Amino acid sequence: MRVVVAPDGFKGTLTAPAAAEAIAAGWRRARPDDEVVLRPLADGGDSLCEVVATDADRWVSVEVVGPLGRPVTARFLLRPDGSAVIGSAAACGLDLVPEAERDPLRTTTYGVGQLLLAAVDAGTSRILLGLGGSATVDAGLGALTALGFRLRVADGSGLKVGGGELHRLARIERTWVPDLGSTTVELLSDVTTPLLRAAEVFGPQKGASPAQVAQLTAALAHVADVVERDLTGGVRLRDDPGTGAAGGLGYGLAAGLGARFAPGAARVAELVGLDAALDDAEVIVTGEGRLDATSMAGKVVGHVVELAADRELPVLVVAGAVDELADDRLADTEAAAPGGPGPDPAAEVAAAAERLATRVGSV
Repeated sequence: MRVVVAPDGFKGTLTAPAAAEAIAAGWRRARPDDEVVLRPLADGGDSLCEVVATDADRWVSVEVVGPLGRPVTARFLLRPDGSAVIGSAAACGLDLVPEAERDPLRTTTYGVGQLLLAAVDAGTSRILLGLGGSATVDAGLGALTALGFRLRVADGSGLKVGGGELHRLARIERTWVPDLGSTTVELLSDVTTPLLRAAEVFGPQKGASPAQVAQLTAALAHVADVVERDLTGGVRLRDDPGTGAAGGLGYGLAAGLGARFAPGAARVAELVGLDAALDDAEVIVTGEGRLDATSMAGKVVGHVVELAADRELPVLVVAGAVDELADDRLADTEAAAPGGPGPDPAAEVAAAAERLATRVGSV
């Protein structure tokens, strides 16, 4: 039997490639004669570059400003077709901030702008930027600052980086923005949250207190007033789905660069050739850290289910934990660590896949 293994990453424990390897290892223990094909996926967040990378791609390392203003080394991909793939979390990711220092009033997307400039300098004609896993709620103003936009406060001096300064923004000037030529920017994300809900939805996981969430929400509305006056010619973007991704990074880049949103899971599946891999497959196994009702809303598992439905393929899921989920499109599920991951998450995922494989005859 031909089995396609196409999981997302298990957030905080396994990257998507590592999760795919663990699922495959467990499956082979139970069914050693099956042909197992690995196509790990991402929705634009964690593991994006690792998932789409091929031997023909070139990794580029750049020192950039990290989320707390300290230098970090970030990598992105240059592809033979002239495109670049960047994960924004490489420059502003939550995993770059110690838990005790998580504070979206301080963190910045400045380094993301530096990565975009590095990709343009490398000669790319198209940038695929994954939005996800950020430590920031700055509406992308840090990235715009790095890209040469002049963000001014009332006295004409420059706006400092960080979400805590957003309320002071008075005007934006394009004076020093470099010519990006014909380079286009495509924003990959599964998030549909609009800008003005970014602090409410994502702020707490980035370290924001309830008072800070309220402060940031008001500040984002103020930023939108200025941005839509100075950059978009009055075109209202703040309500568009996805503009709240990565704490509003999607909003800033859409307004400043004309970047366009694309569904992350579907785009990544296209890049890794998932549809072709499903030819002659008899079952597909996907997975993520927690399987719940949101899994079907634009995320990797949901997209896999849609692809499988067109081919009438059964979908099996290995997840770290499985919430109550009534969805008859899933043939079977197995939890790897319902009480939380232990010291060896890969072994737990492999064991869950082995249990799932032993039941495959009844699917």
